[in-house]
Amino acid sequence: VQLQASGGGLVQAGGSLRLSCAASGRTFSFYVMGWFRQAPGKEREFVASVSRSGGSTYYAASMNGRFTISRDNAKNTAYLQMNSLKPEDTAVYYCAASRTLVPGTSSNDYTYWGQGTQVTVPA
Repeated sequence: VQLQASGGGLVQAGGSLRLSCAASGRTFSFYVMGWFRQAPGKEREFVASVSRSGGSTYYAASMNGRFTISRDNAKNTAYLQMNSLKPEDTAVYYCAASRTLVPGTSSNDYTYWGQGTQVTVPA
């Protein structure tokens, strides 16, 4: 499956962005979807994941309820709604797909990766 992330940009602290991850090539609903991010000089970290049906979602504790992951299997697209953005949310955000049965939180669980989209929240 090929993944294309989009929707990043420059947003002021307290603002919102919605990232999209468009999938092509294989049946989208076969895959668990996840979002990860990597800030300069830091390791890639888990943000959120969603089950194949969209019925179950998982978040990193540090997101503190500000982010919402979802998917639309009819549109072959996963989303990450980000609210109350903070400067520490500045990073490249990656979407990823996994054939595991349960959404994972480790990057090792994911086989396919999008190219990343930059989110910048100035201090």
